[in-house]
Amino acid sequence: MSQPQGSHASVSLAEIARMVGVGRAAVSNWRRRHESFPAPLDGNDVSPQFSWAEVEAWLRVEGKLRSPVSALDRLWPEFEAMGGRDSMGYLVAAVGERLRPQRGGDLSGLLPVIDTHQADLLDRAVKVADREGAVVTFDFLYQRWLQTHVRQVMVTPEPMAALLTDIAATAHGHRVRTVLDPACGTGSLLLASARSRPEGEGPQLFGQDRDPVLAALAAARLAMAGLPASVTVADTLRADAQAGVRADLVLCNPPSNERDWGHAELATDTRWTYGVPPRTESELAWVQHALAALAPGGTAVLVLPPAVAARRAGRRMRARLLQAGVLRAVIALPPGAAPPHGVGLHVWVLAVLGPGNVSSDLLLVDAAHGLDAAGMGKPGLDWARVQDCVLTALRGEHSAGSVSVPVIDLLDDEVDLTPARHIPRSDVASGLDLRHEWTRFDRHLRELRDVAGGLSGLTPSDGAGPGTRTTVAELERAGALKILAGQSVPEHLVLHGERPENAVPALTSVVLSKETGHWLPRAEAARGEADGTMTVTASKDVIVVGLARDFRVSVDDEAPSVLGPQLYALRVDPALLDSWFLAGCLGAPANVRQAGTHASTSSRVDVRRLQVPRLPLREQQKYGEIHRKVVSLEREAGKLSDAAGTLSRSLGDLIAEGRLSGM
Repeated sequence: MSQPQGSHASVSLAEIARMVGVGRAAVSNWRRRHESFPAPLDGNDVSPQFSWAEVEAWLRVEGKLRSPVSALDRLWPEFEAMGGRDSMGYLVAAVGERLRPQRGGDLSGLLPVIDTHQADLLDRAVKVADREGAVVTFDFLYQRWLQTHVRQVMVTPEPMAALLTDIAATAHGHRVRTVLDPACGTGSLLLASARSRPEGEGPQLFGQDRDPVLAALAAARLAMAGLPASVTVADTLRADAQAGVRADLVLCNPPSNERDWGHAELATDTRWTYGVPPRTESELAWVQHALAALAPGGTAVLVLPPAVAARRAGRRMRARLLQAGVLRAVIALPPGAAPPHGVGLHVWVLAVLGPGNVSSDLLLVDAAHGLDAAGMGKPGLDWARVQDCVLTALRGEHSAGSVSVPVIDLLDDEVDLTPARHIPRSDVASGLDLRHEWTRFDRHLRELRDVAGGLSGLTPSDGAGPGTRTTVAELERAGALKILAGQSVPEHLVLHGERPENAVPALTSVVLSKETGHWLPRAEAARGEADGTMTVTASKDVIVVGLARDFRVSVDDEAPSVLGPQLYALRVDPALLDSWFLAGCLGAPANVRQAGTHASTSSRVDVRRLQVPRLPLREQQKYGEIHRKVVSLEREAGKLSDAAGTLSRSLGDLIAEGRLSGM
């Protein structure tokens, strides 16, 4: 076989899995079970590296390649072989410079000189782009770079960037000629701000970042979008390279919790109009920098940690911002909006307005208002709900999660601007709501009693039960079932929040529920199933989680669903096997102990080693019906627990307010 260009590149197990369209566990199994699998070239036992040419040849011989490997998938391992985060990032940015449209800005001064090998790879990337498309090629390389270094690079997610630009547009209300992001990272906010403007009305874009690789990538992304922009490399607080810019909008998601931001050397800086920021309040330094960069009538929107609204060290500066009327709104977002995902970040809206336009009130918005802890902990965020809550409040319309508080009422000893502490609790425990909650509780209690009544009479029988057992592997060989392994789903196809129309659930090993908050358009699922790149369930498929710590088995009685990595669908022949019986047997705790690898806390379950008693189909169906009722018992118990929790919270609020009668 002739080797493709770049065949000398090395790849990891995860990269092989991604290119072949299987889970990483499948590749690890091939390596363990086949002595002919190529030996690693480099790396270590945890993260070995293999020759892609040797692996591809082996895959073809073994018939493991479901479809030809794309030119982009072949290209990426060569970029990964360039070295670390910086060299790879610069090379991706150089691809953007070569592929940018004529109207796109250049990257002068942002890219280092590249060597001969890098130049050859750059030329190959351009040739691939001629076939695949310039935008597709650059976006592919950028996203792969981002995924590879996700722990080293903080990026504002696209939905968050879109929300911030909508907030800015609503709060500003005038034509925007210039936009500045003084901590632009890879340029997500600048891109979002330009995309939200009508064609021909795009503003001038200015970005700055102290990380030269991120600045180069930001400039490349803006250039690829045909947006001339000025991106510079500098530490904004210590050496502002955009000091002459006066922007209509400042959008920024600055670094937080920094101690070495230049507190001592900047003590006499002219930007500190509202006082010198304390050493522990770097975020307030960014707030004042944003205000100093605004043109008259300009608006600034910053993402800040929630502690900035209440920390004692910053109370004097918060008070001065309120007294000057430049802080117009504080918006609390639910956890999960942006990294760090476990924290409900705040958005501060600031404006430099004329004396006659200064408001005596501060708008406080809590976008998590009305969500309990369980709702906020769900994966994915209902961005439509968040956007509606925030923009409704900014437009001055009534919103249950917002309130305008007179500034004078906030100027106490704490100057605490946390929205949740000032927004009145909604009256969830009205008489009508309380009756509805009791009705819901009674319904689930009745259904739980019905299910329990059908199971409570069952007792263990005498004897040892069926003497022979079989494994899933033997059932597969006999044609009684097929094993379908879940596959990675492209993140850009996944929809989040409430279930859209014509969408199917995208299940993961962490979230094995129909209310995932992750959805895939039905057309994309059908296309992925047709070309073999996605695993889509059918009715009565048995879904198995292949991780020991999260091991679960369920019957997909509401198919179709798209399965992610570490999930398996067992598709049974109904003339030989009963799905509910199979699920009940496979989910037994003793089964997972026997089939688990026990190698580490992340050990996997070998699905093929799971065991099932040999029983006639009629007997299987009897036990399957019992298991179905057991699943209903557990489900109804969970719903009853949720209903009881809602009642408990509502009654607790009424007790605290002294509003209970009828005692």
